[in-house]
Amino acid sequence: MNPARGYVPQILALPAVIALALLVVPLTALVARVQWDTVWGDISSPAALSALGLSVQTGLTSTAVCLLLGVPLALVIARAGARSAAVMRALITVPLVLPPMVGGVALLFLFGRSGPLGPMLAEWGIQLPFTTAAVVIAQTFVALPFLVLALEGSLRATGTGYEQAAAALGAGRWRTLWRVTLPLAGPGLIAGTVLCFARAVGEFGATALFAGNAPGVTQTMPLAIYTAFNGAGVSQGTAVALSLLLLVTALAVLLLVRAWRPAAGTTTGPA
Repeated sequence: MNPARGYVPQILALPAVIALALLVVPLTALVARVQWDTVWGDISSPAALSALGLSVQTGLTSTAVCLLLGVPLALVIARAGARSAAVMRALITVPLVLPPMVGGVALLFLFGRSGPLGPMLAEWGIQLPFTTAAVVIAQTFVALPFLVLALEGSLRATGTGYEQAAAALGAGRWRTLWRVTLPLAGPGLIAGTVLCFARAVGEFGATALFAGNAPGVTQTMPLAIYTAFNGAGVSQGTAVALSLLLLVTALAVLLLVRAWRPAAGTTTGPA
């Protein structure tokens, strides 16, 4: 027996293969439906380009917002006490386990006309629901935890030893942050940012409820795909092509995250 493979019963290989097939075969079926002779035309159609451009624009904007807010939050959690960190980490995880539709309803109740902030914003001439800004807010709501959790884990793994050494050598807090803390946590920051952008681009539920599905204004790629398969908007061929584009994007994201993740050693146990 190869010690590196452990002592898992061989019979478990059968459900493992079924589980892998359950994940891979549907994606294979999607690729098989792509009309390769028209795929470029489908992706470059005006409706598809509009949805693609809006997805990239709002995805980049929401990722920037997540960096602006998420990096400080990750730093606070990583350097907080065990009990406080556990509470904040649990709160951060809530959007990950909630159905995205619930997040959309919550945002609508908060910023809508009958919400606590809606009338206040209306007095200043600001209306968020069913606008492009609402897309950014919905994407930020669902994507922020990916950045915070990835960076917080990296910060916790690096510890505070190098920060203490920098402080002992006379470095101030800001210099230590930019020259020591964030560079050491770079792999987690990069991985979190990439995952954050991917989650933002693929967001559907919260965006549909809070921002709507107006072409050119709030209709991102996932919404365009959904609309096409319900008989409106772009053609189904374009929807399949956009689905393939999202699949390729997801694979590229995974490869980027893999490239920035530190190599983990294999533990074989005591000799």
